[in-house]
Amino acid sequence: MTLSASHPLMDGRTAGSPLITAYRGGAPSRRPVWFMRQAGRSLPEYRKAREGIGMLESCLKPELAAEITLQPVRRHDVDAGIFFSDIVIPLRLAGVDVDIVPGVGPVLGSPVRSAGDVRKLPRLEDSALDPIREAVALTVAELGSTPLIGFAGAPFTLAAYMVEGRPSRDHLGPRTMMHADPEAWQELAAWAADASGAFLRAQLEAGASAGQLFDSWAGSLGLADYERHVASASARALDHVRDLGAPLVHFGTGTSELLAAMRSVGVDVVGVDYRLPLDEANRRLGGTTPLQGNIDPALLNAPWQVLEEHVREVLAAGASAPGHVVNLGHGVPPETDPAVLTRVVGLIHSIAPGESPLA
Repeated sequence: MTLSASHPLMDGRTAGSPLITAYRGGAPSRRPVWFMRQAGRSLPEYRKAREGIGMLESCLKPELAAEITLQPVRRHDVDAGIFFSDIVIPLRLAGVDVDIVPGVGPVLGSPVRSAGDVRKLPRLEDSALDPIREAVALTVAELGSTPLIGFAGAPFTLAAYMVEGRPSRDHLGPRTMMHADPEAWQELAAWAADASGAFLRAQLEAGASAGQLFDSWAGSLGLADYERHVASASARALDHVRDLGAPLVHFGTGTSELLAAMRSVGVDVVGVDYRLPLDEANRRLGGTTPLQGNIDPALLNAPWQVLEEHVREVLAAGASAPGHVVNLGHGVPPETDPAVLTRVVGLIHSIAPGESPLA
């Protein structure tokens, strides 16, 4: 199956955009940039829009989710919108008891600790994803030639929340399960893969021009465990959308030692966090893969001269790769001054592709 003829990638709206061109290893008309968590707490208009509305409820109100997705595109002139949602939305839509607790994060009513628990999990029905489709359609109608990036949580990160029942610092629960009860782990990872894959497919079919798989907690794994217990589930999640032909991105934090294995699940672009210079990431990947990243979010509150020098260094390191989409090496911190992000975008756009950013 391919995307519909009226899809932004198919009707000419976004296929030639700087973002999609760079994702596909081409020469973009300007250096593309967007920021993870660009839609969110750093924006006063976001805080106003969300007043009195819970996080997951906000994600499931199509008009509100579309508005929040559009806010940073209007404000910063970034080269993509990232769909405003949460990785646990597929759980909520399937009927799993989960909520976002302020100051804590995702909390499950009943953690998943055994094969029996896994087999009791409800199935995510396709019709439950209709609010996601509606939100995406509303968003892309406003974005015009600016592409929307769809996203989903990678199976390990989703399953880690499900096993722990809440955020964890070391993810000991899922790491133990994959060794102590590998059958239960494989069943849970497959369930999470199918939920995330369906969630991502709904976004792409409804108008998103690219998809990103976030493996926020994969950095807690060694390479052997990742390859043996996690990679196949991530590949399974992406199997849900490969036939659509949209560019696919894989990003994790603390995953410098896993980059090649993360690419091997079948993606076009690898996101790199702030810990590893992009030229070294490119070397580790053999110089064949477009990269995304990796401004250090900690420098967003540094003096402008310090931040500008860092941004220019990131651009110079990224030039070694066959394609480079500028991003942060993690999400926008909530205390970030939005004017700084706008200024960073202006700086990046002011340096023509092919021009040395260090000149």
